[in-house]
Amino acid sequence: MTGLTRRRLLVGGGLGASALALSGGDLLEQNDTADAVLRSAEPLTMKIQRLLQGRDALAREFSEAHISPTFRVNGTSAPDSEQYARLAEGGFADWRLKIDGLVDRPQALSLAELKSLPARTQITRHDCVEGWSAIGKWTGVQLGGLLRTVGLKSSARYAVFHCADELEKTLDGSGQYYESVDLVDAFHPQTILAYAMNGQPLSIGHGAPLRLRVERQLGYKHAKYLMRIEIVDSYAGLGGGAGGYWEDRGYDWYAGI
Repeated sequence: MTGLTRRRLLVGGGLGASALALSGGDLLEQNDTADAVLRSAEPLTMKIQRLLQGRDALAREFSEAHISPTFRVNGTSAPDSEQYARLAEGGFADWRLKIDGLVDRPQALSLAELKSLPARTQITRHDCVEGWSAIGKWTGVQLGGLLRTVGLKSSARYAVFHCADELEKTLDGSGQYYESVDLVDAFHPQTILAYAMNGQPLSIGHGAPLRLRVERQLGYKHAKYLMRIEIVDSYAGLGGGAGGYWEDRGYDWYAGI
């Protein structure tokens, strides 16, 4: 892959169409036709990038010498939720990760159960759309292995990650943070549910007790404070129908770098 990446188009010095679409006062946000054109090009962008990189291409992994001395907290620093506060006070002993939807064997797994499963550790770079990057060491269970354990229905297409943080207080729950990936990224070997960072349990700021690491995508896809993974055949009925909290607000669903 050349040095021209999707991340550079979004946050680099030049302004591409995606960056224009994300700028707060840009005229493109007010133009439904332009927005529709940009969104219609997204599947092609994803297909071309995967063709160039390969479906199984790995994100670069680094040595411990490259780990950043500081790693900024992206997104929420702590969920504003009484339920989450109670779970945190108890050391997340009562927390469970629910896996349901289009699966054969729904599960509700404790943190201890997840930690008992085969783990993967990887040192990778986190690229944020705000323009900063940091390298961290992540340990967790591969999402693909969990999905094989629960078994997927033939109609399954996406994994949706429901989180504890609510970015907007709404009556209909539309302010709850969620994200999604397709099954190609869900089964990628570097896609893990991380419970440790730099050899220590995740801090609350970095997503305790469990966060998604989907290393070939931009930082906002790396959902924190995971509570539930729902397997679906379409994201049309979720939130605003675009596949994620920020996607509902104009970000691209496919955030590949």
